[in-house]
Parts: sequence; C-alpha cells; structure tokens
Amino acid sequence: MPAILNADLHCHSVVSDGTLTPEELAARAAANGVELWALTDHDEIGGQHRAIEAAHANGMNYLTGTEISVTFAGETVHIVGLGFDADDPLMQQGLYDTRGGRDRRAMEMAEQLAKVGIHGAYEGALKYVGNPELISRTHFARFLVETGVCRDTPEVFRKYLTEGKPGYVEHRWANLRDAVNWITQAGGMAVIAHPARYNFSANAEYALFTEFKAHGGRGVEVVTGSHTAQEYVKYAAMAKEFGLAASRGSDFHSPDESHTDLGKLPWLPGDLTPVWELMTDRFR
Repeated sequence: MPAILNADLHCHSVVSDGTLTPEELAARAAANGVELWALTDHDEIGGQHRAIEAAHANGMNYLTGTEISVTFAGETVHIVGLGFDADDPLMQQGLYDTRGGRDRRAMEMAEQLAKVGIHGAYEGALKYVGNPELISRTHFARFLVETGVCRDTPEVFRKYLTEGKPGYVEHRWANLRDAVNWITQAGGMAVIAHPARYNFSANAEYALFTEFKAHGGRGVEVVTGSHTAQEYVKYAAMAKEFGLAASRGSDFHSPDESHTDLGKLPWLPGDLTPVWELMTDRFR
C-alpha cells in the first residue's frame, strides 16, 4: 500500500458534530478521489455500519473509526481508533461512559452564556445535534452564528467557549491508557489526532507521545486539516523518533465550516510508514 494512497481517516457525521450523514460523507469522499475512508465520530461508533455500506456503495475501502476524548496533563487530547471491531462490548461501554457527562456540561455552558446575556443557548444548540448524547461546543458555536452573536465559528472560539471566556466548562474525559486499551483490545490501532492543536509545552508533548507508545499506541496524524506545512515536517520527525506509523485525515465536519475538504490533503512524506500499510487485513 503506497504512501500516496488517497486515504482520509478522520471526519465527522451528524452522529457526532458534523453536518452530513455517513452516506453523504461517503459520496463526497468518493467524488474527491478518496480510496480508503474512515468515519471517526466523537466518542461514538453508532454510524459505523452505515458508513461501511456507504463506502462499499461508492467503491471505497473502509476502516472502522472513532475519535475518543481523553484528559491528559489537564488538556483534552483526541485519540483516533482505526480498524477495530465496532461490535466490541468493552469499547461500546467505554464510549458510552465517556459520552455520559456531555449533557450536564452543556447545561452549565448555557448557564454561563445566559449570564452574559445570551439566552436559550442549550435549546438552540440542540437543534444542531443529531445525537443528544454528543452535544458539544461545536453545536453551541453554530447557534451563536445563527443568532448573529458572531459572524463565524472562528469568532465564536475567540470570544466564547474556550478557557477564560464565557461558556467554557471543563470536562474530564477518559484517561489515555483506557482509550488506547479499548481500541487495541478490539483489534484496532490507536492514533494521536492532530497533535499540533494541543496547548502543551515541549516536555508535556514528549510525555504524551511517550505514555501513548507505552500503552500500546501505534500511530500519529502527520497530515491533517489543522496542521501547517511546518507541522507536517515536525510530526513526521516525531513519528520516526517514536517509531509510530503516520496517518492522514482532513478532520472534515461541514462544507461550510471546514478548511480542508475530504481527500484534499497533501500526501504523507514518503519515508514514513502509513497506518494503512499495517492494517490491510482490517479493510472492510
């Protein structure tokens, strides 16, 4: 399997915080030339069987996927799981438990926004939620844009919903060891998602990679929608340093919000081992 395979192994549907159905995403990915696809909804695998059928209908190979929210060193980190058994009961229970605190957190976010004069945010955010268990900051951001509080989602996250701003509520997610274990014991590969997005010092980032590898993690997203060209180079080097395979994914959520479309990423650097090279037996 060559490094230039058009694989997109990170995107979101209405099952979590995307705006397209799994079927619409599959059609869009195929139209953009994607050959290997994964749907990676947040803390949820309820869309996997639909995604597999849609991938096959559009002539693509498929890897099962999810993106698990993890608390590490006081920050929220995302771990992508690929190629696992979507019917595995331990993974299903772990993800269910991780989703459990989202609704309570959402109500607290709405209460904070009400204190600065933004009322009805919880009900407004729910209009954008395909799965109420997965209500998130993204849904609140869409409400704030719709009601004219902000022009677009980048402005939302400059003014609201982030640490120190109205509407921010911290939540403790799964721990790193458990998330990696859920994925690997279900036969999948754990991958650090978009590592450049985390607000870590160099030492904390090194600790993340070290602990991730020690728990059985095997990959890192090198080429992803939020990385710059310089960050491709940085995380390609870290993949080699830690002996991790490299992944590629747009992190696509919506045609109106995402900077990078499905399948429209640069190729992985040719001297890395692509994650798909290690998982050809798990293609669906």
